[in-house]
Amino acid sequence: MTGEKKLNIVLAGQGNTGKSSVFNFLTGSHQHTGNWAGKTIEKLEGTLYYKDHTIDVLDLPGIYSLTTSSEEELISREYIIHQKPDCVINVVDSTNLERSLIFTLQLLEFQCPVILALNMFDLSKKKRITIDINKLRHILGIPVVPTVASRGYGITRVIDKVIEMQGEKKEYRIPHYGREIENSIVKLTDRIKKLDTAYPARWVAIKLLEKDKDIMGHIGLKDAAILEEASQLCAA
Repeated sequence: MTGEKKLNIVLAGQGNTGKSSVFNFLTGSHQHTGNWAGKTIEKLEGTLYYKDHTIDVLDLPGIYSLTTSSEEELISREYIIHQKPDCVINVVDSTNLERSLIFTLQLLEFQCPVILALNMFDLSKKKRITIDINKLRHILGIPVVPTVASRGYGITRVIDKVIEMQGEKKEYRIPHYGREIENSIVKLTDRIKKLDTAYPARWVAIKLLEKDKDIMGHIGLKDAAILEEASQLCAA
């Protein structure tokens, strides 16, 4: 098709947020199931044709964080970092934002385009949970769209936002963790920037302070002295 544009998006989020319903609504019969290379973990992919766009949709495994405590988390993390999708649609449970937004903050540290889909928005209303969407947009610095995936409500608007974002200058807002922690992050980030690594330097610094074994091993091969400095900052 002349003028057709291609996009690659991923769905990411915790379990039981309705992420699979979003995937099914977007891809319909244009989907297939396989396994991740060398893994027994299911891989769901599909295609959406919308407004002169061919949009490849990948449903990442349901996970609670982007650490490496499980294969699912490692798969999701590595895919986002190395494949650099055009947008990550973070599907969250509107009835349990406190738990869901922890994962959202981790995605923001990746400095990749993110849209927050406030799914099960109808249930949050039934439970008389009030969500100030405009304030949430301001705090996170990303588009926030209420959705009810089981009925398809809001999903088209999410995709419209994905398309709109492609022509925008990307300015990522990163979470702030307080003066002491930020000072430690900045010290490590300045050193990590000098290394050859595919990961965002600030994100690596945070992972070193969290003592993420996978990242510690990755950085240790490049500059073991940074691990020592991270250890000293944790103990300070």
